[in-house]
Order: sequence, then C-alpha cells, then structure tokens
Amino acid sequence: MTASPGAIVTGASRGLGAAISGLLAGEGYDLLLVARHRAELERTRGGLPSARGTVSALAGDVSDPATRHRAGAFAADRPGGLQLLVNNASELGPTPLPPLERFPLDRLEEIYRINVVAPVAWVQELLPSLVRGRGWVVNISSDAAVGGYPGWGGYGASKAALDLVSRTLAHELEDRGVTVVSVDPGDMRTAMQQAAFPGEDISDRPVPEITLPFWAWLLHQERTAVSGRRFRAQSDPWEVSA
Repeated sequence: MTASPGAIVTGASRGLGAAISGLLAGEGYDLLLVARHRAELERTRGGLPSARGTVSALAGDVSDPATRHRAGAFAADRPGGLQLLVNNASELGPTPLPPLERFPLDRLEEIYRINVVAPVAWVQELLPSLVRGRGWVVNISSDAAVGGYPGWGGYGASKAALDLVSRTLAHELEDRGVTVVSVDPGDMRTAMQQAAFPGEDISDRPVPEITLPFWAWLLHQERTAVSGRRFRAQSDPWEVSA
C-alpha cells in the first residue's frame, strides 16, 4: 500500500488555512494543522469534510521553537518524508493600519518575526523531511507586497521580503528536489481582512474557498516548471506574476 502524502499547514484554524486544509484532507494527505488557539483549531480539525488521511492538530505560535520542534517530530516519523509545508500563518500588525512614519517599531519587528523569520525557521526545521519527500514549500504572500498601499507598509514589506526568501530558497534547494513558491491569494473575506478595515463591510470579498481550484491546479504541476515562481490565486488562467 502506498503511504499517504504528508502536509503541514500553519495558520490552519480559519480562513485560507482552513480552506487549504479541507482540500488536502479530501486529497488523502496526512495533515498536521498548526495554529495558536486550540479550541478554534480543534473545531476546524473536526469539521474537515471527507478526510481520507489522518488529521492532527498542534496548538502553538509559529515563532516558538518548541512548536517547530513538535512539528519536526511529526515530519521525521514519516518514512516517505514530508510532501508539503504551507507557511500561511501571518501577522497583520496594529489596526487601524498606521502609516510607516508612525508605525510602532516593536510591532514592525513582530510582523517580520512572524511573516519572514518564522517561515525560514520552519523550512530549516523541516528540511531533512522535505528533502526525503521531494516536498513543496508554499509561502503565502499578498498583493500588498507589490502595491505600496498607504497603511500597508509594515505588512506589505514583510510579504515582499517573503517573496524574495521564497525565490532564494527555490534556487538554493533545487538540487535537493525541494520546490518553493509564493502565492498571493487575493482579497478574501477573512478575519485578517476585517481587522484591516475595522467597522467596514467586507461582504463583497469572496470567501477563501474561491482559491481552491488554484490549489488543486498548483499541486499537480511539474515542480521544475513552477519552483521559484510567484502566483496569484485569483487570476485565471494562472500565470507567473512579474
């Protein structure tokens, strides 16, 4: 019997992370879902439809080494290695979104710690398992990385850095069979989007499930054709972003 592929999704308790987890569960992945809040994470785990593999939950902060080590044990126990890491957990920063001229520097450091340093740390922790599994690393970016939108400077700059991290890792790891991409999922009706626009009606944004056709497409592409690329999940047809 062929072993199920293994995947770790951070920020998996709601929004995009929960949507991606549902797709992967239906495709037969053994999943480790990671998020800070245990109760919300367990509700998501219990509500995944049509799970054909195992689904485990790990409550913890992605910037905490102890959380990464526990995830590393999950990956190390898999004879076939780890096939997918989705670095989805992100920090928006203070709201209402302040301009950079007044941005609290301690919060800017926190944004970089979660959005840039933590994804690199997760790759470092899981790299042996990703190499064994000829795995994928998917880093979740944002249109704020290229937009220069007022108020989005802290978050956007961190995602621009993550895009460069993704491209660099793709070049560095290509000889070891690890695929790395970054993905801008587009505007969605999520808790983070609502936090960015406090008191505003964001019901015109699509739900995260609108991106599921993209994920189903991406994960079946030839790795050498996509590694190092940046994609926009809500563009159709899907093409490499400049």
